[in-house]
Amino acid sequence: MLCASLAAPHAFAQNADLAKKTLNPVADLASLPFQYNYDHEIGPTESGKKSVLNVQPVVPFSLNQDWNLISRTIVPLIDQKDILPNGTADASGLGDTIQSIFFSPKEPTERGWIWGAGPVFLLPTASPADLLGSQKWGIGPTAVALKQEKGWTVGILANHIWSVAGDSDRKDINATYLQPFVGFTTRTYTTFLVNSESTYDWKARQWSVPVNFMVTQMFKVGHQIMTLQFGVRHWANSPPDGPDGTGYRIALTFLFPK
Repeated sequence: MLCASLAAPHAFAQNADLAKKTLNPVADLASLPFQYNYDHEIGPTESGKKSVLNVQPVVPFSLNQDWNLISRTIVPLIDQKDILPNGTADASGLGDTIQSIFFSPKEPTERGWIWGAGPVFLLPTASPADLLGSQKWGIGPTAVALKQEKGWTVGILANHIWSVAGDSDRKDINATYLQPFVGFTTRTYTTFLVNSESTYDWKARQWSVPVNFMVTQMFKVGHQIMTLQFGVRHWANSPPDGPDGTGYRIALTFLFPK
């Protein structure tokens, strides 16, 4: 385990910095997270269940001595059942892809703020598209700002997506995504994190507000550094046919520090 094998004093500062980077969406750190989410009580009869495995590669690029470009991709693999009583919404497959690109200064501001901004894209990669996707192309801005101090990480990530092309028979997209987060990392590289991954649909005028409570442990197997996360989610608000009650999350992330 990393908390034991990296306990030497000369390694502590280096790996404490790595633990902090895992909470920074625009860190100069390549990673490959596999994030599994489970929600239920979905649909008009609240009998639906939905599992989503998000594959979320993060790849940083150095543009020059002052700026990084961070590519963050979310590719969802979806399995949903019993959403509608007759089973017509049952499906398993690929969902729509979200691609974010952040331009971020390599150094924090004088007040210690870390930030990044750039475009976000919605790609209609879903299959079957009629059940698991929007069948729309979308684009918009995204930004993140955070501060890390004395083990604490506080920040917010946001984006807004408008649909710009796609199937004219499908509903247009005009949605804001807000992810405020607060985390604390201990000396054993355990992180306690609370966030909300809220979306406001401007067309339906409807909030979706899940609040997540998560614990993450960084560790090492051989030469590979990883994190393992467990969490529960409470749906504070959701659309009429959206999920309700409590959801669950487990995530395994492979880290590739330089």
